[in-house]
Amino acid sequence: MLDIKWIRENPEQFDSAMYARGADFRALELIALDLEKRKKTFLIQELQARRNKLAQEIAKAKKAGDNVNSLFEESKKINIELADAENNFALDDELSEILLTIPNLPDQSVPLGKSEDENVEIEKFGEPKKFSFTPKSHDELGEKSGMLDFEQSALMSGARFSTLTGNLAQLERALSNFMLDVANEFGYAEVSPPNLVKSDAMKFSGQLPKFAEEAFSTSDGYWLIPTSEVSLVNLVAKKTLAENELPLRFTSYTPCFRREAGSAGKDTRGMMRQHQFKKVELVSITTSEQSKEEHERMTNVSCEILRRLELPFRKILLCSGDMGFCAQKTYDLEVWLPSQNKYREISSCSNCGDFQARRASIKYKTKDGKTHFSHTLNGSALAVGRTLIAILENYQNEDRSITMPKALTSYMSGVDKISC
Repeated sequence: MLDIKWIRENPEQFDSAMYARGADFRALELIALDLEKRKKTFLIQELQARRNKLAQEIAKAKKAGDNVNSLFEESKKINIELADAENNFALDDELSEILLTIPNLPDQSVPLGKSEDENVEIEKFGEPKKFSFTPKSHDELGEKSGMLDFEQSALMSGARFSTLTGNLAQLERALSNFMLDVANEFGYAEVSPPNLVKSDAMKFSGQLPKFAEEAFSTSDGYWLIPTSEVSLVNLVAKKTLAENELPLRFTSYTPCFRREAGSAGKDTRGMMRQHQFKKVELVSITTSEQSKEEHERMTNVSCEILRRLELPFRKILLCSGDMGFCAQKTYDLEVWLPSQNKYREISSCSNCGDFQARRASIKYKTKDGKTHFSHTLNGSALAVGRTLIAILENYQNEDRSITMPKALTSYMSGVDKISC
């Protein structure tokens, strides 16, 4: 959430940032609304001061034996006017609701652009394998083997669900353990958090109200997490941390649930875009001075996982119009998929600055006793299903067997090849 005071003091910069994000918010309208709110606050303060003064005058008049009827009448009127002003939350609610839907400001290093076509490739790692045969898609490989099922999954749950069995279920588990071990190696504390959260937790992490239609909710007010970023950020909600505690680094492996409401018709086949998927998440809580360096470090952890798996991928800096709602700067990692003959997103690592911390009241205190909002960062390390897809497609052989990446052999009980 942005600071209304900052918007008031930097209207042109705010408008430029919203233009870069492709958002329709303008400073003039917000400042006018804020002015009305501040006028109401000033009126309340004036009425409170007048009420207090009248109380003193009434006490003084009573002591002197004077008639206080007129003073009582005036006091009564002021109390009614004060109650009306104090109980009118319309302006406060309107401004708060608008501020909750305004996206974060892009960092100065973020390229200006409207869509993914204007993202900037930073570097590539590895070369796509040249096959002597036509490579098959992951869903074809998985279904032929009988270890990847869509038909029965659709029967029990509907579209965009799948079931893994046998070696593929083992591979999914192996990948999650491998990713968690790499995250642990880089100092991330492993967490097993709740997968159901309250509305405030979703709001604090920036999921509500913006993404309400893309999330699953229960009939009694809980939400299924769309990413464990929600749970991990809320581990420090409403806390004031000591500066020397930071950075805090958390990692978790959880199921994630998304309606994919904005992706109708996209990736309808296979496991690329599902309502339920598993992911290893990274979250860091830092000081304002640490977050830029932490962003590079976090992204490198995700890169390291892909490097150890020897999967060809590239690192992309997202343009202003393609970044997520909470992000001020984002790197996407895209892995090569032979069946599609292109790179596809497998991880997104974002620096959110103090955007989430303002919503969740996450603060830290410096040695001199001053309190500041923390910075929060999140990244996928990685989306487990998409990593499984990449392994099936990049490590496939002509006989439909899949050679296991060397880094995973010990996690697969020594199995170095599986049959599809």
